[in-house]
Amino acid sequence: MGGEAMHLTRYRANPAAFARRAEPYLLAREAEHCLQLGLCSSLVHTPAEYPDPYLALVAEGEHVLAVALRTPPFNLTLSHISDTARLPEIVAAIATDTHALYGEMLPGVTGPVEVCRAFVAEWRRLTGCGSRIILRERIYQLDTVIPPEDVPGSMRRGGEADRALLEAWLDAFMAEALPDSVREDNGAAWVARLFASPRRAAYLWEDPSGRPVALAAYGSPTPSGIRIGPVYTPPEHRKRGYASALVAALSQSLLDSGRRFCFLFTNLANPTSNAIYQAIGYRPVSDVEVYAFIQVETEK
Repeated sequence: MGGEAMHLTRYRANPAAFARRAEPYLLAREAEHCLQLGLCSSLVHTPAEYPDPYLALVAEGEHVLAVALRTPPFNLTLSHISDTARLPEIVAAIATDTHALYGEMLPGVTGPVEVCRAFVAEWRRLTGCGSRIILRERIYQLDTVIPPEDVPGSMRRGGEADRALLEAWLDAFMAEALPDSVREDNGAAWVARLFASPRRAAYLWEDPSGRPVALAAYGSPTPSGIRIGPVYTPPEHRKRGYASALVAALSQSLLDSGRRFCFLFTNLANPTSNAIYQAIGYRPVSDVEVYAFIQVETEK
């Protein structure tokens, strides 16, 4: 034989070993893999945050071909697959393994466009389940901030006294950003994770009267960067530059703290957010898609 056979390895309850194998592959495209890298970091440093994760990689000998992970109850997340000729074979290995573990109870999949579409097709072949696309997103990366001008107010860190506000705004954000999805999360759960982890924080933009008018958070650090999100401005405070000013200020603070990059995801259906982030220095990297699976008995 000219080489070793392709194989899938599942890392049961061993995120540190998984991260050691997966991270070099993921770091070759750090921005594209910022979600997976951030989850790896959280699983290693704060394992109680995500109990019972699914951690798998497909390799040929020591050569990693793909990475897949899931933190229930959320979607399976898939990495970029460089070997496009073998993409269907690699995706089939992941789909077969996740099906063996979850049956038809996998809620959905998130990842690069071509990889997700291949997985959706294979999942339908395996299970008969249908699918629907929930989000088309774009990943952006920033290394230099272009601050907006003439936005009144200032940034401050959100704290325990802001819990009720943060919960309400996160519920509103999820209802608006994910209107067609089956949401397993809510504002209270998100805020609980925020305050439980030293690797996350939420910041508020206050107008000159001291009234909070916008929210931006960060978390999921990667070796060189960190992901910003969610970002939310209540409807009554929009079109005044508050979110732009807050994201710019928070991004600059994170760069000043030693991060080389900041990352964020935008909904491609929202041209306003895509435009404002580019105006403050974010540059597009790649697109991802998010699918929900529809079990056979509910599909028409």
